[in-house]
Amino acid sequence: MEKDVIEKIKKIEVEQQKRYKNNLILRYNTGKKKHKKQIAFHKCKKRNRWVFGGNRSGKTECGAVETIYMARGIHPFRKNRESTFGWVVSLSQQVQRDVAQEKILKYLNPDWILDVTMISGKKDSLSSGVIDQIKIKNVFGKTSIIGFKSCDQGREKFQGASLDYVWFDEEPPKDIYDECRMRVLDKKGDIFGTMTPLKGLTFIYEEIYLNKYNQTNVWYEFIEWADNPYLSKAEIKLLTDSLSESELNSRRYGLFQSDTGPVYSEFDENVHVIEPFDVPIDWQDTMSIDPGLKNPLSCHFYAVDYDGNIYVVAEHYASGLSVEEHASLIKKIAKKIGWRVGSDGRYSSLIDSAANQKTLAGVKSVSELFYENGINVNSNVNKDLFTGINRVKSRFKNNTLFIFKTCVNLIREIKGYRWGKEDCPIKKDDHSLDELRYYVMSKPKNDPITPKKNYVALNKERLIRRLSQNSKRGGYG
Repeated sequence: MEKDVIEKIKKIEVEQQKRYKNNLILRYNTGKKKHKKQIAFHKCKKRNRWVFGGNRSGKTECGAVETIYMARGIHPFRKNRESTFGWVVSLSQQVQRDVAQEKILKYLNPDWILDVTMISGKKDSLSSGVIDQIKIKNVFGKTSIIGFKSCDQGREKFQGASLDYVWFDEEPPKDIYDECRMRVLDKKGDIFGTMTPLKGLTFIYEEIYLNKYNQTNVWYEFIEWADNPYLSKAEIKLLTDSLSESELNSRRYGLFQSDTGPVYSEFDENVHVIEPFDVPIDWQDTMSIDPGLKNPLSCHFYAVDYDGNIYVVAEHYASGLSVEEHASLIKKIAKKIGWRVGSDGRYSSLIDSAANQKTLAGVKSVSELFYENGINVNSNVNKDLFTGINRVKSRFKNNTLFIFKTCVNLIREIKGYRWGKEDCPIKKDDHSLDELRYYVMSKPKNDPITPKKNYVALNKERLIRRLSQNSKRGGYG
């Protein structure tokens, strides 16, 4: 039935194209120039989606078109609802009128509008007033409502409604964001936002950017000027030349900025975060543990291929557990991924040398307790902070360190790790990063790993040496 509806929609839109030369929704869908990242946003099925983009990158178009898709019941990539009620949330009523409202009206054909309620201004001049609600005729013959809200109204004005979606045009205050999440809860509705990060490392940075991989319904994409096929190279150059590096990062690339930069600026999640695969047993090396009792204990499984590339393939990250409980969970992961066991029947791991202190666990040290619970830990690790950081940075720069996307806490910590005062990293959320350094420091800088030779290879070498020696003697006997 869904396919039949979509086909009817297409016929309706084709007919409207004949009637309206300015049917911008159809032009958006079928235009020769495709904005690939806008399409990725519309295709994404997750319920909390964000576009972080610079000015004029096309991010606001995403939100406006997505709103029209849902209101009209013509979404090309989702199951359409027969009638929807959603909000468009701007920072102020003036910004609403000049940006989000203007974009909605741009893509909304006049004959789709059933009624308009105004906050200020007149219905015969919608663009010059502030709209409260627009009632829209959708393709199911039902009525959908697009409501407009502004953050300067306060949280109380966002209570009570049950919504199918909320579009945030720019970043809202956290209390309003939280309230809107409650509004879409019972209908299993969507939150989507389009913003230029100009406020630093806010709650959106913490909740969305840092947690892409450990929240199943969260998605984001960065859009910059070069992604917009409607901006010319000459215009991009003109804009680029007029801005400082910091302004470029925000206003062109849509990057989060703060007074302190990221420690691992070389990290690129599009390159260094990879899909999991079955790791050959010859690549499996060891684990590395940063112990904690009240703080989280972090443990990762590390593998190295024949070219010396490091792979972080599995993760255990938990707090408030005993060593016995941690060891049990680590061994469970090891068995699940087929991790090799040592000749003594124990798994091997590096560990922070502080684990040798008996004060951490009472009568016995953490190292001793891990040993008794099937994990043979080696506390002889190089803990030099700056050397370790530089070694990890070099790995990222040379693309010789890759992380399975299931290692969500390590990815989160890498993205959030920032420099503080006196060129020292801020000591916060770095448990996984400590044991990552221990492991990377245990390997040669970036030297390739020589593979172990099997019987065939060794026998071949013996034959070559024998032929070479006989040739020097002048014979083949």
